Amino acid sequence: MNIGVISDTHDNVEAIERAADVFAAEGVEIVIHCGDFVAPLMIPYFGQFELHGVLGNNDGDVANLQAAFDGLGGESELHGRFASLEFDGLSVAVLHGEHREEVDAIAAGETYDFVCFGHHHERELFEEGRTTVLNPGAHVLPGSEDDRTVAVIDTLSESVRFRSLVDERSN
Repeated sequence: MNIGVISDTHDNVEAIERAADVFAAEGVEIVIHCGDFVAPLMIPYFGQFELHGVLGNNDGDVANLQAAFDGLGGESELHGRFASLEFDGLSVAVLHGEHREEVDAIAAGETYDFVCFGHHHERELFEEGRTTVLNPGAHVLPGSEDDRTVAVIDTLSESVRFRSLVDERSN
């Protein structure tokens, strides 16, 4: 199974539409959003996928974000500030990650196969013991164009690949 990972979309409709196109082309079934959707109106753009999200520091309208998730139906869920998920036998921790120490502590505990986070607007991928730590990038104020990415986790190979959203529609 392919799982899409995205974060810090901050109402960037163009980036969300590109991400949905990339995820569909990659055969993604489930999308994990690591927070900072910002407006509830962004949620339906992910309607073709099972969506799991956590709240970021810019997600203030929690009641309407929850209502938007409820409108997706199925297994989609807004998990609050932290999610502990499992797909194809892989355990995934999801948080926004404002405090890097928290991300590092969860990874160091080696309880999860993957720790997914956002907030820092820079893509990142590294191993901490048995745990893969992943920041998929950002879509507002990224550190560089190289950080305007999403990630795809292949649960069979347990591998991660980044896909750029800078000019995906011309590819």
